[in-house]
Amino acid sequence: MDPFTRRTFLSGMTGSLAALLASRVTDPRAARAAARPAPRARACIVLWMNGGPSHIDTFDPKPGAATARFKAIKTRARGLEISEHLPLLAEHGDRLAVVRSMTSKEGNHDRARYLLHTGYSPNPTVKHPSLGGWVTEEIGDKAAEIPGFVSIAGPSVGAGFLGLQNGPFIVGDPKEPPQNVAYAKNVDAARFARRMAALDGLERRLQDATSDPQLAGRRAIDEQAVRMMRSSKLAAFDVSQEPEAVQRAYGDTKFGRGCLMARRLVESGVKVIEVVLDGWDTHQDNFERTKKLMAQLDPAFSSLLKDLAERRLLDSTLVACMGEFGRTPRINAQDGRDHFPAAWSAVLAGGGVRGGQAYGATNADGSQVADKPVTVPNLFATITTLLGLDPGKTVTSPIGRPISITDDGTPIATLMG
Repeated sequence: MDPFTRRTFLSGMTGSLAALLASRVTDPRAARAAARPAPRARACIVLWMNGGPSHIDTFDPKPGAATARFKAIKTRARGLEISEHLPLLAEHGDRLAVVRSMTSKEGNHDRARYLLHTGYSPNPTVKHPSLGGWVTEEIGDKAAEIPGFVSIAGPSVGAGFLGLQNGPFIVGDPKEPPQNVAYAKNVDAARFARRMAALDGLERRLQDATSDPQLAGRRAIDEQAVRMMRSSKLAAFDVSQEPEAVQRAYGDTKFGRGCLMARRLVESGVKVIEVVLDGWDTHQDNFERTKKLMAQLDPAFSSLLKDLAERRLLDSTLVACMGEFGRTPRINAQDGRDHFPAAWSAVLAGGGVRGGQAYGATNADGSQVADKPVTVPNLFATITTLLGLDPGKTVTSPIGRPISITDDGTPIATLMG
């Protein structure tokens, strides 16, 4: 008797289908994908406060505390107060989600900067990709005419093992457009093409001989550079094309111009732009220095939000403002504040963020997280989720080590609209 009957066939198919469905249900990647909300943000602007701003003097004021000298002012969001030196930004309080319960263990500038850019503490065995590197690799346009990751007024952290092609294009001074985008003297289009073909041939042979993955990244950068040289989108880097009133609104500062350039780059399809405001390492003369820095941050940040909203880009552009840590509630002998990773603030807006709230809290003097502590991996998981990335996605590094986009980070649902 033939053992393969219609009944055994149907039974086997039913069992296979059940096994397939069970595997999909138990597959953590499928479960995460089903649980993630639809991505809201198509681009991200990081306002990097280099040096570590005092949370007490900016976004977590402590009126009446012995070590607080600035007043708190109301914002457009009920119950949300910020420093008196951020009055323009206060008008956008309904768009801000102020995370007041950030906490980490990295109090060294270099280590904390690495953590806040990659979501991981430094490890000598691996170079983790930065947020910009992950976004460029995962959702960037490989054939884009201008880079998908741009760092303005300071170098950002690179793409690590994801390759040079996913690293930041650095604009040192937003007053100046990118350099070396025209042909060299006595070189026309035909001669330039012959030179590029010769270079490509040499690098292909070298790559075949060495199998060095970095060479593929270099070739990708060369190709992108040529596309950028020939692109009309280069004009996005020229903020002088903006009306004078717009330029004044952002502020006549490197940071202000950088934020204006960031808006122009978002319009041109760039995925991640970082704008650096340096000077927050206020061990001495904290209050005067912080006041002057907020005078740059306030018009630039507020104008960026206003501009993006008016151009109907804010809902699809995530804006994050943060530094590497906070600063001590205690005032030192030099009228300054020292490094303080135990409790600090980060600010999110746009791109699917539920604005008008302060998430978490510190205690009365800002020395401890008192409610809803947020780790850096959890902040990263929230940002990457809003951008449509799977924070738990894992890839294998060149040395065979599995690395996830976030270090076991969990997105914070309350921050997402």
